[in-house]
Amino acid sequence: MPSVLPLGDPAPADGVLPPQALAGVEQRKFGLYVHIPFCAVRCGYCDFNTYTAKELGGGASQDAYAATAVAEVDFAAAALDASNVPRRPLSTVFFGGGTPTLLPAEDLVRILHAAVGHWGLEPGAEVTTEANPDSVTRESLQLLADAGFTRVSFGMQSAVPHVLKVLDRTHTPSRVPQVVKWAREAGLAVSLDLIYGTPGESMDDWQVSLETALSYEPDHISAYALIVEEGTKLAAQIRRGEVPGIDDDDHAAKYELADQLISAAGLEWYEVSNWSRTPQQACRHNLAYWRGDDWWGIGPGAHSHVGGVRWWNVKHPTAYASRLASGTSPAAGRETLDADTREVERIMLEARLGTGLSVDALDKVGRHAMAGLIADQLVDPAAAFKGRLVLTLKGRLLADAVVRRILPD
Repeated sequence: MPSVLPLGDPAPADGVLPPQALAGVEQRKFGLYVHIPFCAVRCGYCDFNTYTAKELGGGASQDAYAATAVAEVDFAAAALDASNVPRRPLSTVFFGGGTPTLLPAEDLVRILHAAVGHWGLEPGAEVTTEANPDSVTRESLQLLADAGFTRVSFGMQSAVPHVLKVLDRTHTPSRVPQVVKWAREAGLAVSLDLIYGTPGESMDDWQVSLETALSYEPDHISAYALIVEEGTKLAAQIRRGEVPGIDDDDHAAKYELADQLISAAGLEWYEVSNWSRTPQQACRHNLAYWRGDDWWGIGPGAHSHVGGVRWWNVKHPTAYASRLASGTSPAAGRETLDADTREVERIMLEARLGTGLSVDALDKVGRHAMAGLIADQLVDPAAAFKGRLVLTLKGRLLADAVVRRILPD
């Protein structure tokens, strides 16, 4: 999640949702996102709401964080009950950050079990944690698997040392195959995150990273173009001329190479930046975002959504912990989307998916505009003939460049 929160309306102290959030609730799945805001080192490109200090005070230190997160889990259950939202089992749980595995595995398990105690899990539910390769052990991964985690997403980013150095990543490339092996031994599905377009990264560097990642035979790969955010260390380095800037044409060429090599290795593209070995191994939690399902976001700065109502928590861990300690919602603001806005977002988000968007979702103007998109080779004409709007590779490049700049993670 980005470090700058949006503007919005005041959020009620009791967290109760307006009646419109109940519309169609039985047709939507429910998930949980848990933000762990701690990192050992802040990467130079990162604009997320993360902190490197171990002791922040006021219930916000790393040692106290699990208890604080559990307090929000309890608050969420009470607020949803008071809003008359029926309890639904969790279809997905995702621990992100930051570096979730910077906390002891027992703490992550404690938070998960608190959530399951309130809502339960759907049969076959997906439970994921992100992890840095140097933040796990064989034992910690086994403990997570034994407690109900099903999936781990490792921040590999690159296999090239000089690229990792520019990104301020702390692991060595040789660590990645070791942790992948441990995760598989524990019975966890494995996803690898890659970043392309780092200043100084050549096309050969990127090919090495792709081929190395694929050699580990992951179940899932995410490949994201680097965006230089204002206020980051990397933005300052580029401004001072210490490292070269990034180039959109370079990004496009590297995306095309990623799609070529990942697809050739047997993984199927299913969302602009994501590929999975089978449809069942696609990240269901992220798909829930693209499809407009409901989720509650636990943690400082975390975003939530239920039935067209969105809200976001205060950013700083100390303020977050203080609110929960007083029994007050940690939400900093919220917004209730009108029908037109929800429809626009639905079109924008579902069009990113490999399954595409039903043409029936478009109004007359939108259907007419499809002819231009087909002529510009942005939309697959064969899919359009069958009633689906599916992006071509060229269309995916444009969607990635535009949508990632206007949506929060």
